[in-house]
Amino acid sequence: MAGSATGLLANQEEGTAGGHVGPGIAPGPGGPARFVEAVYKSFDKDSAMETVALADRFYRAPGNLGYNATLDRVRSRLELAGFGELDGFELEEIETEMRAPAWTPKSASLEAVTPDGETIRLHAFKASGDMDRVMLPVNAPSADVEGRVVFDEAEVREGTILVTDKSVRDRRIAQLAKQGARAVISSSIASFTRDPSGGDEHLDAIQFRTVSRSVRLPVAQISPRSHSKLEALVGQHGEIRLHLRAEVEFTEGKLRTLVARVVGTTRPDEVVVVASHVQEPGAGDNASGVGGLCAGVVGLAEAMKSGSIQRPARTLDFIWGDEMRQSSIWLEQNERQVTAAVSADMLGQSATRTGAICLLEREPDPGALDTLPPDKHTPWGKGAVKEEDLRPSGLSLIARMTLHDVGLHVAGWNTSENPWEGGSDHDIFLDRGIPGILIWHFTDFTYHTSLDRLDRIDAEELRRSVTTIMALGLTIADLRQTDLKRLRTSNELERELRVKAALDAGRPDVAKRWREWCHGVEQWLAASCTDLERD
Repeated sequence: MAGSATGLLANQEEGTAGGHVGPGIAPGPGGPARFVEAVYKSFDKDSAMETVALADRFYRAPGNLGYNATLDRVRSRLELAGFGELDGFELEEIETEMRAPAWTPKSASLEAVTPDGETIRLHAFKASGDMDRVMLPVNAPSADVEGRVVFDEAEVREGTILVTDKSVRDRRIAQLAKQGARAVISSSIASFTRDPSGGDEHLDAIQFRTVSRSVRLPVAQISPRSHSKLEALVGQHGEIRLHLRAEVEFTEGKLRTLVARVVGTTRPDEVVVVASHVQEPGAGDNASGVGGLCAGVVGLAEAMKSGSIQRPARTLDFIWGDEMRQSSIWLEQNERQVTAAVSADMLGQSATRTGAICLLEREPDPGALDTLPPDKHTPWGKGAVKEEDLRPSGLSLIARMTLHDVGLHVAGWNTSENPWEGGSDHDIFLDRGIPGILIWHFTDFTYHTSLDRLDRIDAEELRRSVTTIMALGLTIADLRQTDLKRLRTSNELERELRVKAALDAGRPDVAKRWREWCHGVEQWLAASCTDLERD
């Protein structure tokens, strides 16, 4: 996927001819085409980017200061749009017990000390918005330690600090503490963290990590470039000491989950849900999802108040909170029948600055079991899926159709799709037997690193992605009999493509599975479009 994505970079932000990599879609005015223009027009890019910028100022961990400040901004924007006041526009905040005190990093520094006393600063931050803030993994303890640098775990002795390019897990950290290590410093980065321009910017990336609350040994992350610098200093001086300072704060409080609701007109007890998580420190992951969805929902409310979009038959719920847990919390208190779920995660990455394009991650289907062209998995990797996990619905088909329709509206947009891989809120719904998909951007070389900041976000890309999500939600919430012809024809196009690919690969078993899947999609569409009479 990364190779094909980088080949598309030149056209992405200029809005020139693009397209969707995947099965074709039947043309026509039905389905998401009913909503795309009005949703796109209602989206306020400036407002969206203001919220993204605010969230990007904070190292957001569940329940901490930045997490709550971001939710406060979202809530205020929703209230100004009439949520919680106007009939049919509800606003709910759910408070639950934190599993542990909220963690907030205050400051940190890492300095190399030469034998003659010279200090060389490698990384530091004094405020949550500073670039090096992710040098402290979430839940890392406060520290003020100094020790001799060693690069091999076998050399760890009392008073040493291990510097490694490997990702060190909690159990190994505990073992190194028993060996006498004073701290563990890692420069590990993901295999796909490579500058797509061919440069070496990735060498400055600090990997974002989380450790468990049980970790008591001071831990920190550094960039590969700093690791190389340390090796050079040891080579020059024979011995180098490291001084790690870290100040973190743990606070008690409740975990907040925010829900905005557009109540359906004729089938209000059925709901389509969109979830966008607040925690994690990146601008792409996931300040873009938070700010983008907030602007999308506000724009939707304004469009409904003006009459350019009608309230749908089914209810629409929009969630902001702690990834995965927000969806579980919402499901625990939800009494409506859930029709479909969308995870809005990593929505605004600039292709030219990150290498990522917008992707649809489909619900588990036969392509997740046996991946054949045109499907490809991303570097995230194939998820564990069994045949009994395949439960056909029209959600992925309509999401693909929406990407096509948005691309037509903006006169060119490069998008693609991947079989289910897992890792975001859609999994919570899938585990309950509810259709769920993910709209995201990958391969983003800045993903989960210090480089994932506001300058990597493209406001127009964010607008397109959120238009896709909002139009998709409206379509599922308001499926009509007049949508069926286009949906059925598109489903047949997918069936033909998938069966041919399977037979060409000598896999009649896969062809059979795809025929059964598309038959199930047909049944789901027919049932979902039935009896949606409007007032």
